[in-house]
Amino acid sequence: MGVHPVVRSWHQPSHMYRKSTGGTPMLPLIGHRSLAYPPRAVQSAARMKVIDLRDDQGGQWKSLLSRRYTPDAKLVTQVSTILSEVRLRGDRALAEFSQRFDHADLSPQELAVTQTEIEAATALVNPELVDALQAAYANVRDFALRSVRSNWMCKNAQGAEVGERFDPLNRVGVYVPAGTAPLVSTAIMTVTLAGAAGVPNIVVTSPVGSHKAMNPGLLTALQLAGATEIYKIGGAQAIAALAFGTETVQPVAKVFGPGNAYDTEAKRQVFGYVAVDLVPGPSEILVIADDTANPRWVAADLLAQAEHGHGSVICLIALDEKILATVQLEIARQIEDLTRRAFLREALEQNTFFALARDEQQAIQVANEFAPEHLSLVTRHAEKIAEAIFTAGAIFIGNFSPVAAGDFLAGPSHELPTGGAAKSFGGLTVDQFQRRTSIVRYDQEALARSASSISQFSRVEELDAHGKSVTIRFE
Repeated sequence: MGVHPVVRSWHQPSHMYRKSTGGTPMLPLIGHRSLAYPPRAVQSAARMKVIDLRDDQGGQWKSLLSRRYTPDAKLVTQVSTILSEVRLRGDRALAEFSQRFDHADLSPQELAVTQTEIEAATALVNPELVDALQAAYANVRDFALRSVRSNWMCKNAQGAEVGERFDPLNRVGVYVPAGTAPLVSTAIMTVTLAGAAGVPNIVVTSPVGSHKAMNPGLLTALQLAGATEIYKIGGAQAIAALAFGTETVQPVAKVFGPGNAYDTEAKRQVFGYVAVDLVPGPSEILVIADDTANPRWVAADLLAQAEHGHGSVICLIALDEKILATVQLEIARQIEDLTRRAFLREALEQNTFFALARDEQQAIQVANEFAPEHLSLVTRHAEKIAEAIFTAGAIFIGNFSPVAAGDFLAGPSHELPTGGAAKSFGGLTVDQFQRRTSIVRYDQEALARSASSISQFSRVEELDAHGKSVTIRFE
């Protein structure tokens, strides 16, 4: 689940579409077909890009979908400065940055959440939310336990015992965003996996505002999921504290969790000093829909991901002209009843495109090239299409599989690759909280069978000490 803006190079070439400026949305310059799109009502929601792919025989649409994470130079410098300050000045820098960025006047002694604060917070949470948290926790933990890697041993051709051992990381850090909204679900979708892997020390950081208190629901979720330490730190300074340590925060071996552009860039810069899980950016959804889709539901799914605001990427590939037009109209209607209208309009205007594909095969090609975080398939052949998609973070099949179910409850972690990274990366899994170690055990007989081959490698690589370390055992 990408949640906040990440600067990325995602350029929509001007020859691919025309932005609607009032009245009927204008068609792209590819395929000059007359589509009956809804009129001015759509414009009250946002100016959405509309692309007709049906006459594009040369694959020009691929230039639209080239997405790579390219951080702004100013952002890189700003984050580098924050990391350096925290590394040099520890808690003092954390306190200063918390005041500057979050308006939280915290002394070093106030950075850690106390047990008293946790107990007070949990007492404020309504029982229905507790039930929901427990239901999500049970699903996520059960899913994670099925993915935990197990030790194994076997004998190779020469008789040596070889295998792998998987141990939980000793100390991990999890960043939980709480900027425009406290992401209670992220606590469940990250910390639970660490607990399922057996990590003994699970450190969580999350920002607070001038009130200096974490959201009660978030604290309840963190306690339920198994956090062992919780700190009131946000932004790049939180990533720095986890990576380098301060007087109060001990360093971790690996940093997990989504975040905004600063958090994401901080993870990129500390990679190598510590391990990181993913570099997830803003939320994304791509829906492939035909005439069997319910346009009201499709619009609702698109708006749900746009709700994260600036940077969220919202896409619809329609196999039917009517569904394309009706979904736009439904977005215009539904947005007026939603509380985060400003976030929604910004996302819809900046990073939204609707496209009309000529057939399912072209829709599959677009989806695989785009590599969305969330892919929703609402077509009569959804199962068949799902089998042909190999670059999505998560696939949601059928009219009754809203992405929000995956965000909050289903079981797999909602921390997923964004910005086209799904071509190379999968989402967060429990095995990322485990460390792999190779195991090798030779006896005299197995080594004797291996000596000749080892000597050949030693000679060709001109590493005679390697060969000697084997032959000396038989002198």
